[in-house]
Amino acid sequence: MCKEVLDLIALALWFILPAYVANGTPVVLGGGAPIDGGRRFTDGRPIFGAGKTIRGFGAGLIAGSLVGVLQGVITGQCIYAMLGLLLALGALVGDLLGSFIKRRLNISRGGAAPGLDQLCFIVLALLFASPLMLPSWEVILTILIITPPIHLATNFGGYKLGWKSKPY
Repeated sequence: MCKEVLDLIALALWFILPAYVANGTPVVLGGGAPIDGGRRFTDGRPIFGAGKTIRGFGAGLIAGSLVGVLQGVITGQCIYAMLGLLLALGALVGDLLGSFIKRRLNISRGGAAPGLDQLCFIVLALLFASPLMLPSWEVILTILIITPPIHLATNFGGYKLGWKSKPY
C-alpha cells in the first residue's frame, strides 16, 4: 500500500513539474515592467498588480517548457515538450487569473487567498494540458492534494531566502 501511494505521488510530481517550475520561476527571475502596464480595471484597482511582470512570465514560460523538453529527452517521448509548454502556460495564466481575482477582492499584492493561491495555477495548467494529455483521475486528485503543502513550503523557503516578502 505504501509503495503504491509513493508511486502515485511520484507520477503526480512528474506530470505537474513543468507547472510547478513555471509558477516558481518568476519569484527568482521576475521583476521589471508589469504585464498590465500599471493600468487599472473598471473598479479602479490594478488589473494584476506590479508583481506580475513581463520578465517573470517569460522566464516562467521558458523554464517550465525546458522542464518539458528535459522530460521528453529522459523518456524519449517528444510529447513532453508540448505538454511542458501547455502546463507552463496554463500555470502562468492561472496565476494571473488568481491575481486578477485577488485585486477584485481588494487583497493587496502578497496578500493571502487560501486555496486560490495554491490551486488556481494548477487547475488552469491541467485545463491547458487537457487537449494533449491528462493523467488518470487518481493522479489529478493527488496533484490537487499535494500542491497546497508544497506551495506553502516553497513560499516559506522563498521567504527565508529573501526572495519573497511574506512567508505564504
